[in-house]
Amino acid sequence: MTTGQHRTAQPESDPAGEEGLPSLAEQMADQLGGWRGLVESSIPVVIFVVANILTDLRPAVIASVSVAVAIAVVRLAQRRPVRHAVNGLFGIGIGAAIAWRTGDEKDFYLPGILYGIVYGLALLASAAIRQPLVGWIWSVIVAGGRSEWRQEPRLVRTFTWLTVLWGVVWLAKVGVQAALYLADKDTALGVARLVLGYPPYALLLAITVWTVRRVTRSMAALPG
Repeated sequence: MTTGQHRTAQPESDPAGEEGLPSLAEQMADQLGGWRGLVESSIPVVIFVVANILTDLRPAVIASVSVAVAIAVVRLAQRRPVRHAVNGLFGIGIGAAIAWRTGDEKDFYLPGILYGIVYGLALLASAAIRQPLVGWIWSVIVAGGRSEWRQEPRLVRTFTWLTVLWGVVWLAKVGVQAALYLADKDTALGVARLVLGYPPYALLLAITVWTVRRVTRSMAALPG
């Protein structure tokens, strides 16, 4: 889980300064890369799924990796942020290399499945030991590294249940993909990768930003 970049105030120690935070839409747009980022990150996977249906594994791998590289190059040439393109290229490259080596189409999606399992378990484990990962990521990305929320029981509870929510959703969606992987449903796995990618991520991000902003504002309204 990540949220958008923060430029000024911290939500924990100075809730009254919450107005200085970027809006919910701005934070989400920054993290997701806007509509262009959403489309560009999905194109290589779509290319792989379609090319694999129409041709074979190796042409599909070459096509998806080539498109991912082209997207990164175009962004670089336009002097636009390449973070999302590079992340997408990295993920596509690992999956493509494994699938190329094994000769099995479903292995293209294996790194994403393994990453999802580890990430989901890490989220739940952090909540269990009262060190909610969502809170720490919020501190790094939104609060400029400050962690005063640790001294606020209400914020600790809020970040804990948000972390549990992220972990449960992450394990649920990766569970669907893992089941399709084990059942050798290559095409369905590709569709699931797209459907269970950004939509639930965007929803979780919206819930997280809205909830934390709401809690910090209500805390600021308390007397004393």
